[in-house]
Amino acid sequence: MGRLNPNPLTGEQTRERLSPLHRTRIKFCGMTRREDVLHAVALGVDAIGMVFYPPSPRFVSIERALELTRGLPPFVSVTGLFVNAEADFVQDVVRAVPLSVLQFHGDAEIDTPQRCEALARAAGLPWMRALRVGSGGVPTSAADLLKWQLDYAAANSVLLDTLVDSYGGGGKVFDWSVIPEDLAHQAVLSGGLNAQNVRDAVRRVRPYAVDVSSGVEAGAKGVKDHAAMEAFVRAVRAADAE
Repeated sequence: MGRLNPNPLTGEQTRERLSPLHRTRIKFCGMTRREDVLHAVALGVDAIGMVFYPPSPRFVSIERALELTRGLPPFVSVTGLFVNAEADFVQDVVRAVPLSVLQFHGDAEIDTPQRCEALARAAGLPWMRALRVGSGGVPTSAADLLKWQLDYAAANSVLLDTLVDSYGGGGKVFDWSVIPEDLAHQAVLSGGLNAQNVRDAVRRVRPYAVDVSSGVEAGAKGVKDHAAMEAFVRAVRAADAE
């Protein structure tokens, strides 16, 4: 995924570039079981995500992450999600786990643009910043999101998620209409996506990628439902075909 362009194409130019060959990338996040990882790979997803945030019910240890990523085929990216993490902890994970991308999901006053960039540079990895769309000091409008895009211009991408207490994985959708068109085509869309709404989301927003966690779970958090995973992929591909 390329670095965010501070002078992006217009919406019309971006559509011309994406159509008709654009394929929306898919990331399954919050993976905790190897059988779910292997099923995601079989479905042809582009990335899996693991949560390195101990309070999360989807948290995985370094040992568990190594088991989950063992023998992954080439071209499947592995994303490590961190929330307000200490630099030493990030380095411990990076040294042990074959991550492809760092995802910073913390509070604005802690995971600042400068800190995220420094952690990624020390790790030698690309990074993306999760922007939690909602209220209470986080982006609520197109103008807010454009400002955040400029603040995090050093990121390789931004992930647009719904503001929830648990830093993601809450199964709630935010108002997609606040996403500026030029940002949408460069962003990873997340927040409450599932097989029932992702087709509409892709058609309306046309993001670079979509990210799902709770939307493909059944029962316990971190336990993925294989039928839901399959339905999600089919819905995204149906939207791409349109």
